[in-house]
Parts: sequence; structure tokens; C-alpha cells
Amino acid sequence: MNFQDKVAALRQAHEALINRKNEPAEGGNGIYVKYKNPILTAAHTPLEWRYDFDQKSNPYLMQRIMMNAVLNAGAILFEGKYTVVARVEGADRKSFFAVAQSDNGIDGWRFWDEPVTLPNGDNAPATNVYDMRLTRHEDGWIYGVFCVERHDETKPFDTSAATAAAGIARTKDLRNWERLPDLKSLCQQRNVVLHPEFIRCQMVNGKCVNGKWYALYTRPQDGFIDTGKGGGIGWTLVPDITHAEVRDERIIFGRNYHTVYEVKNGEGPAPIKTAQGWLHLAHGVRNTASGLRYVLYMFMTALDDPTRVIARPGGWFLIPEGSEYIGDVMNVAFANGWIVEENKSYIVNRPIVNDKDIRRVFIYYASADTRLHVATTTVDRLIDYCLHTPEDGLTTTASVETIKALVAKNKGL
Repeated sequence: MNFQDKVAALRQAHEALINRKNEPAEGGNGIYVKYKNPILTAAHTPLEWRYDFDQKSNPYLMQRIMMNAVLNAGAILFEGKYTVVARVEGADRKSFFAVAQSDNGIDGWRFWDEPVTLPNGDNAPATNVYDMRLTRHEDGWIYGVFCVERHDETKPFDTSAATAAAGIARTKDLRNWERLPDLKSLCQQRNVVLHPEFIRCQMVNGKCVNGKWYALYTRPQDGFIDTGKGGGIGWTLVPDITHAEVRDERIIFGRNYHTVYEVKNGEGPAPIKTAQGWLHLAHGVRNTASGLRYVLYMFMTALDDPTRVIARPGGWFLIPEGSEYIGDVMNVAFANGWIVEENKSYIVNRPIVNDKDIRRVFIYYASADTRLHVATTTVDRLIDYCLHTPEDGLTTTASVETIKALVAKNKGL
């Protein structure tokens, strides 16, 4: 096969991968529907990012730049298309952001021609950036909040010592980004998420002080990996997003012994506003004999007070299953992006009920830090799940009693 035939074969295989139809997976739990194929992998990245197609400089048609993974993506509806800003990791371990779009949110995902150019602004250059949360804020901007990793210069001889900060950038078109100063904090911060609305009442000494504050969900931690005395999903208000600083932070969803969020937890994407409250998707981490296990869980907060938890269904909501378990970092499910569909004509596995919010929700989750998947559900199903799933009673006795109560109810039907 000559050079041009090899190029043609590469392009044909790549197009076939992009255009492969994605079908719902069999079974399920009634809460959401997973799909058989991942929506984005390293193989989905444009060939032009990986190959030099000049026969003179690359006669063997080798991959000059290899891609390792496509994972944790922020998500948004943008100009009528389902859009993600994915974390793409090269073979050199450096991550960068790239935009991919689909007409239906399920398949046909195609990256834009080039990765995102993210300026440093006045910030010190980062060694690595990743896991962008996208928020379409009521101030008119689309914000991306992401993890900024740098070497810990207080430990010059430890090549694995790192620090984490929250980077902030904003855009109107996902192509041109304005970099704002990193979030200032007395501790390290990861998994920081911008709330989509202004908070107009801040309680000070029991009194409401009117204003327009930006609200951030935080995850304070003592070290790059270990949360230490920090941990939990925090909340802070800042008057100026262009100079964001954590001055008054409180934990709104903490960690608990022997739960799925025993070691650490963090907010996933920006919460979804519903008539019953704010829907939150988060990740929880516990330690096992084979390492850290990352799962997704949910909770709800009050509509008038996003810091007041009104529902906390017990246990995990979504975990890696089957081949999802295998990859660069085993036993990990992670999500920092979801999309609520604007068209209300869709429904999942049941007839339309007029008094329900039947908008579909597309949950974009990564497995094993390797590939990106989608699961679909509806707003009303997520509300039902949150409000009617029993809480974690925190003891074996409580768990058994919860099961017995359900058994007794079913016997009475």
C-alpha cells in the first residue's frame, strides 16, 4: 500500500468511528440509560493532531504526536449543538482543552480543528490544566473553571510534589477566551464550580445584605491529593469574579465515615435549576485495597437557598460497569458536565405526563480516566430519584431496617 492509500485508509477508518451509531445499552436501573459506545476517545481526536501528512518528512506515516485519553468534559448547549469542552491528554501526560460537538448529544461527535488556546493572563504558567466546568452565567458570559496544576516549589527535589488551584476563564464563542486571575485561597482548591445565578442576599450576623455576588462551589484541601482537614463541597461568595478570592467558606456537603464520599467529594457540573430545587451531581471517593474508588452521587438543595441540602439519596448514583472499569486509572467514574435539553418532546421509557418536567438530561461521564460516555435521563426522574431514594443511615442496622421497610411495603401491595 503506498503512502496516499495509507492516508486514505486512515481517514476512512476515522470517519467510520465518528459516524458510528450509538445504541442504548441493555438493562438499566430505571433512573438513566447508558449507551453502548463511548462518545469520545483518543482515537476520535483529529488525525491532523497526530500525523504529519507530508510524505517527505514522514515517509512511514508514523504518529508524531500520540493521544492517550479523552475524558472529563464540561458541557453546554451552544448554537443548537450539544457541545463539550473535553480534557484531552497526550502521551506526554499534558492535558489540554478541546471542543467537540454533536447534533444529537449521543453520537456523531466531531472535534473542532484546533485545541483551545488558553491564555495565561497574569497567572504563572501552569504545567497542566484539566477538568473544566462550564457555566452559562446570568451575567451573559460562559465561564470555564478548571484545575491548574503546578510544581510545588517549596519541595524542589520532589518531582511529584504539586499544587492545585482553580483557574477561571470566560468566553462568548468558545474560541476566544479571556483568562481571569486564578481563585485566591488560603488552601489548595480543586473541583471548583461557578453557580449559574447571582446570589442577591448574603446573610451577615443573621441579616440579609442585598447585592449581586458570584457563588462558587469549592473543595478546599490541604494537599494536592489528600484533603486533610479540608474536604467536602464548600460554598463561597465573591463580589468580583475578575478578582475572585475565598474569604468566607463553609462546607455544605461534608464527608462521612464508611460512605461513598469518605475520603473526599466534590461538585461535578453546575447544578440544574428545577421547580423543586437545585439538582447536584457530585463525585465521591473512598479507599479500597485496590486503590481509590470514584463514583458519582446526587443531592438536592433548596431553590431559595442553594446551600441548604433538602435531599441526599444514599450511596452511589453511577459507577463504572463492564469495560468502563478498565483504563488508565481503574474503578473511576467522573463527571463535570451535563446538558438539559430545551426541547420537551422527548421522554425516556414512559408516556408524557403534563405535570412533569420531561426534559432530557445528558450526563457526560468519563470512565477509568480514559474515555467519555453519555447517559440520558429526564429532569423529573432525577428529582424523583433524589426525593424518594432513602438516605444513608450510616450503620448496617439502619440499612437493614430500610430494606425491611421496602419489603413490607411490597408485601402489602
